[in-house]
Amino acid sequence: MQNLMALVIGVVIFFGLAFSFAKYSFADEEIYSGGAPNAEAIGWKLGCQAYTFNRFTFFDAIDKVAKLGLRYIEAYPGQKLSPETGDVVFDHNLFPELQQKVKEKLAQANIKLVNYGVVGLPNNEDECRKVFEFAKSMGIETIVSEPPPDAISLVDKLANEYQIKVAIHNHPKPSRYWDYKKVLEVTKDASPLIGSCADTGHWMRSGIEPMEAIKALGPRIISFHLKDLNEFGKRDAHDVIWGTGKANMKELLTELYKMGFKGVFSIEYEYNWENSLPEISQCVKFFDEVAKELKESSNK
Repeated sequence: MQNLMALVIGVVIFFGLAFSFAKYSFADEEIYSGGAPNAEAIGWKLGCQAYTFNRFTFFDAIDKVAKLGLRYIEAYPGQKLSPETGDVVFDHNLFPELQQKVKEKLAQANIKLVNYGVVGLPNNEDECRKVFEFAKSMGIETIVSEPPPDAISLVDKLANEYQIKVAIHNHPKPSRYWDYKKVLEVTKDASPLIGSCADTGHWMRSGIEPMEAIKALGPRIISFHLKDLNEFGKRDAHDVIWGTGKANMKELLTELYKMGFKGVFSIEYEYNWENSLPEISQCVKFFDEVAKELKESSNK
């Protein structure tokens, strides 16, 4: 009887392991890892906002971005740094020795840290300068923020001093910059280093058509938190694979190409948090296929 039980247990364990391995392999095969070379060729830098992987550490997020074949990442303040550093989080208070470890990790993965945010930029020069100094140290090109209107002139001054862009992000209504018209209002007298971090999903949640917003913002757009949602005008709408939702994604990208936009598109996929990589990889594939079509059409 004991031998029979041992045999049964062994069979169960064997098939359990086999199923797990098959499941892992299947999931792995679902992940498109070809990156976005066609997008790169037309000046579009596709990466991920690390908030997409907020159930994981920043180092894990870097690995996931590399697995997609992408070369860019946008960090946010507050994400745990790595499995080895406990409760230490990534933000602009990071000690120099840990900043160096981040740089080494990025270099190993061939990933560039391009953007940082959403981070506060108050009307306080010491506080703002701390963020700009960190961005300079880390080689960050753009700080993403929602500064109060009375801080815009200070932020603009520092942006020009450090030659680091500041992109004003929009959260859904009733946040400060939910309406793109407010971004246009506060930046009307600012230098070209101050502009918009266009979050297409949050516009949709607020009842704003992304096409309307990008046409109005025009050259003020610095970067994107690109999203496609399953519903329009609903705050609880969720992310879907690009091209399958209500954003009219292909038309949006075509318009941006016509506008001559060049810059960073951060994938911010806020759904299926624990296992979003297969879906995100399909967003990457869609994006690069559209870029290829646009590139080829302009060569005709």
